[in-house]
Amino acid sequence: MPKDLIEIKSLLDDKVGEEIIVTVQMGRKKKKERKGILKETYRSVFIVDLDQEHNKIGRVSFSYQDVLTNSVELEFV
Repeated sequence: MPKDLIEIKSLLDDKVGEEIIVTVQMGRKKKKERKGILKETYRSVFIVDLDQEHNKIGRVSFSYQDVLTNSVELEFV
């Protein structure tokens, strides 16, 4: 993954509309994996529309800082 916020944002800008798997670190070796579509990118956050079959929530947002600090891991399908 890129090493600064600008690189992360530009990478995600190029991937808008693609399917993504987001893995969120929950602490104490716990992880939560969510699958969806990268919908939008903004100045400090990006939006993922989640797969409705497996998630109760329809849309989530994450900051680029989350990706930089490895609190959130991204994988494009």
